[in-house]
Amino acid sequence: MSTQEPEMSEPTTRGGTQPVGAHSAGAFDVRNVIAALIGFYGLVLVVYGIVDPDQKSEGTGDVNANLWSGIVMVLVAAGFALWSRLRPIVVDPTELPAEDGPADDGPGARH
Repeated sequence: MSTQEPEMSEPTTRGGTQPVGAHSAGAFDVRNVIAALIGFYGLVLVVYGIVDPDQKSEGTGDVNANLWSGIVMVLVAAGFALWSRLRPIVVDPTELPAEDGPADDGPGARH
């Protein structure tokens, strides 16, 4: 019974999902920031729509626009959070720039 060892150039995986040493963006994923902001504003509108239900106007056809737009915003925020959770952005450490030398600031940069 022979087992094949992976070559050094091939990244091994943990559980078949990510290369060893790779990590997800986590809280720095822009989808989490968007979900937090939209969710916060959505919750504010939901609370305002519940607390002051008499805020209906003729322009909205006597519909509590704050409540309904807040509910939609909370659902969109939940969608962003779910998307971020189910499909995380994986940062591969081999793709990161090397930190052992001075950074290249581009052509014409003064040092």
